Amino acid sequence: MSHRITLIPGDGIGPEISDAMRRCVEATGVNLSWEVVEAGADVIKKYKTPLPGSVIDSIRKNRTAIKGPIVTPVGSGFRSVNVQLRKELDLFACVRPCKLYKGVRSKYDRVDLVVVRENTEDLYAGIEFEKGTEDAKKVIASIEKYSKSSIKKDSALSIKPISESASKRIVEFAFLYARENKRKKVTAVHKANIMKYTDGLFLEVAREVAKKFNDIEFEDRIVDNMCMQLVQKPEIYDLIVTPNLYGDIVSDLCAGLVGGLGVAPGANIGKDIALFEPTHGSAPKYKGENKVNPTAIILSAVLMLRHIGEKPAADRLEKAVENVIEEGKFVTYDMKEDRFDPTAVGTKEMTDAIIRKLKLRRT
Repeated sequence: MSHRITLIPGDGIGPEISDAMRRCVEATGVNLSWEVVEAGADVIKKYKTPLPGSVIDSIRKNRTAIKGPIVTPVGSGFRSVNVQLRKELDLFACVRPCKLYKGVRSKYDRVDLVVVRENTEDLYAGIEFEKGTEDAKKVIASIEKYSKSSIKKDSALSIKPISESASKRIVEFAFLYARENKRKKVTAVHKANIMKYTDGLFLEVAREVAKKFNDIEFEDRIVDNMCMQLVQKPEIYDLIVTPNLYGDIVSDLCAGLVGGLGVAPGANIGKDIALFEPTHGSAPKYKGENKVNPTAIILSAVLMLRHIGEKPAADRLEKAVENVIEEGKFVTYDMKEDRFDPTAVGTKEMTDAIIRKLKLRRT
C-alpha cells in the first residue's frame, strides 16, 4: 500500500532534522511519497502568514502529516502555528510517549510513560484580552458583575474553557489507547480541589468514562502532587491523561526523566487526521550547524508509521534508534556523558548510523 504524507520541514533546525527523519523512513522500505509544504517564521515574507492555507489543505487531503519544529515568539508576534494547526484540524489528542532507552543519561533505571493531553481547550484555547483594551474592560466588568469578584483594572485576561464533550472525548481516547497498546493503568491529572467547576468537570467526566473500561485500572492525581510523584517513583505510572496546560508541563517533566526533549516524540490525533512532531523547539541558534539530535523527530516518525499500519517498519526503525543510542558511538553531543566529548557526531552522522542499523535489520 502506498501512503502520501504531508511534510512540513519547519524552521530553525527543522529542515535538518526533517531531512534526517525522511531518510530514515525511506530506508525502512515503506512505500510512501511526500508532499512538502512550508510554514513558520521563515515563510512569513513569502506568504504574509506563518501558516498558509495550502498547508491545511495538504494535511486535510493526505490525512497524515509530520512536521519539524516551528518557532513560537514569546510575549509578542504571531500566535503558535502548532496551536493553530491543532485547532483548525481538531487534533484533539496530543500523545507524548516518554520511554527510557538504554544508553541515555538519566537518574532512573526504567521509565515507560505515555502522556495524553487534551489539545483544544483550557488556557491554551487562545481566548485572551490585552491589558487596558476596551474588550478587557468589558470582560472585567462582566466578571465582577456575575462572580462578585474584584479584578484589578490593569489585568490581562485568559479564559479557561473546559467542556464535558471535549473531556469525554479525550478520556475515552486515553482508555482506548491504553487498551490497544496494552497499558494497564490510566491516571487522570487535574486541580479539581481548587478549580472546582472546570477541572472538577474534567475529573467528574473521567470517573464516569472509567466505569466503561473495567479491564484498565483508573486513578486520579492533583497536578502538583503528580509532578512530585513522577520525580520520586515514575515506575508506578503508565498512561496519564490531562487537560491542555497540565499536559504540556507534565509531558516535559516526563521527557526530563528519559533524557530530555531530544528523545521525546509527539503525535496530535483527530478523528481522521494525525500530525506528528518532536516535542522540542526550533533552536534557531543551531540552524545549519549539523549538531542537533534527530532522535525525537525520528521517533515521531515511528509513531506515524504505526498509525498508518506499517508496524513492522516502525518496530525496525525504533530498534535501530535504540541500538545506536545504546552503542553510544555515533550519537550527538547531548547524548554523551561529557557534552564536550570530541567523539560526538553531527545530525547527519547519527542519522547515517541509524540507517546502517536499519539496513542490517532488513537483510
